[in-house]
Amino acid sequence: MNFEELRSSSTLNKMCEDFTKTTTIDNSLYGKFGVKRGLRNSDGSGVVAGITNVCCVHGYVISEGDKQPIEGELIYRGYSVKDLVNGVIRDKRFGYEEVAYLLLFGVLPTDAQLTSFCALIREFRELPIYFSEDVIIRCHSPNIMNKMAQAVLALYGFDDNPEDKSVQSEMIKAISVIAKLPAIMVASYQAMRRFYHNDSMVMHPFKEDESLAESILSTLRDDRSYTPEEAHLLDLCLMLHAEHGGGNNSTFACRTVSSSGTDAYSAYSAAICSLKGPRHGGANIKVMEMLDCIKEGVSDWDSDSEVSDFLHRIMRRQEGDGSGLIYGMGHAVYTLSDPRAMILKENAMNLAKGTEFEAEFRLLDTIERLTPKVFAEERGDIKNICANVDMYSGLVYKMLKIPVEMYTALFACARMAGWCAHRMEEMINGKRIIRPAYKAINLNKTYIPLEKR
Repeated sequence: MNFEELRSSSTLNKMCEDFTKTTTIDNSLYGKFGVKRGLRNSDGSGVVAGITNVCCVHGYVISEGDKQPIEGELIYRGYSVKDLVNGVIRDKRFGYEEVAYLLLFGVLPTDAQLTSFCALIREFRELPIYFSEDVIIRCHSPNIMNKMAQAVLALYGFDDNPEDKSVQSEMIKAISVIAKLPAIMVASYQAMRRFYHNDSMVMHPFKEDESLAESILSTLRDDRSYTPEEAHLLDLCLMLHAEHGGGNNSTFACRTVSSSGTDAYSAYSAAICSLKGPRHGGANIKVMEMLDCIKEGVSDWDSDSEVSDFLHRIMRRQEGDGSGLIYGMGHAVYTLSDPRAMILKENAMNLAKGTEFEAEFRLLDTIERLTPKVFAEERGDIKNICANVDMYSGLVYKMLKIPVEMYTALFACARMAGWCAHRMEEMINGKRIIRPAYKAINLNKTYIPLEKR
């Protein structure tokens, strides 16, 4: 019996019905036992599970027990991401490598240190010999994120001492994975082109003088051409996605797995698997799917009333994917604004002016502006809701001619620097395996012999 036959069989359906019946938990029990679902407090804030020096995500203050909204702040190792971005834009240089250095070592690099670090990244980005052929091409996958997670695990076998958890060894592993992941991503996409899109597979060699952002565009595009503006916009995306605190799902997954004492490759692979989910890194793809739906269903994109009506229908599950969600809106921490969304929106709009993408950016801006009122009318909830970075990142990638299959993969390439910093912080300071408790409610059944069932 093949998989499809098994999936539609009455035997499996009965087994799954039994499973669902015995597994479903009465929602009222969470309140009865004081369980904080999703490790969230009743006001939506996260349960404090640790202390970190790596990053601060600030979106509200608690005043006399009440949650008060504020403009969002994102702080890497004590430095505002706005200042880091503005410094890079002022100097007209690339910034992701500097951010990676800051996250890994905790200090801003000098010019000499940054030059050496960039050289090290370029040295490490070459994949092991035959790695692309044996790990990526022969074992191709229809999903780049799955392939990246598998490939990172495979790097374990190419490490002379993969279980060495000294600070020096962990740092080398971190730099190596940060450098190699973009190459793994592009190679995985090229293999997908060949085996799943019936298209040509193009594998370019690296150019020594390119930044990480330039290298991604250069190796991805068949003709290797890109403009400075495109490369700097992609670099900005990487900077903004590099880190977002210890409580986000993928970083917490990385820290949880690391707390068991396992190797670095296992921890980073787990983080990639977490990021893949549409409730996390995969949200940028859902925004683009939603945007396409709105573009098709709204005749006048500049009409607030038309767009508002369509958003109401989305929330009523009459349009879109049936989830009732307006993707790209709302955040677990940010209330009034997401600084990443604001920075990305401003810089992307400048590049989109006069192009075929300008109207789509205006439509996203309209969605962002109208959603809080629509949300309040539909849910009777006046809580603050702002656009998150996913609202604009997908359209930016589209403008950069990046295939949709790579949207979340680019997020992973950027976030690897943050994951590495948090893993090492957990290794140094954690000292205990992360093991929250679950309340068991199905107890004291009497065993029934097989012949009496």
